[in-house]
Amino acid sequence: MADEIVELAGVPVLVCTADGPKIAGEQDALDVIGQTFAGAEIVAIPVARLDERFFALRSGLAGGIMQKFVNYRLRLVVVGDITGHTAGSTALRDLVVESNRGRQVWFVDDLDTLAARLS
Repeated sequence: MADEIVELAGVPVLVCTADGPKIAGEQDALDVIGQTFAGAEIVAIPVARLDERFFALRSGLAGGIMQKFVNYRLRLVVVGDITGHTAGSTALRDLVVESNRGRQVWFVDDLDTLAARLS
């Protein structure tokens, strides 16, 4: 199954598959961003696609990847359960809360939650 652009609540979203290549660096993020030129405004990336270092904020990976999306004026949505990661990191928990208050980066449980949020 390949990544595909679908419409959720009238917004074109590039929905990445869980079994695609790991996003383990900024170049990997740029490769995904390149797929949005077909018309997506949001990129929904499943937790399984993100390298574990994304959730260890000290690594800087999350910041680097999120900045790439900001630079290209695309919204990033991390889709899936991250409670295992947030349970051990106050900083990550705070990042999720603050991100979900804004419009640029969101953390949601599933695509239905994303669609509801976009409505």
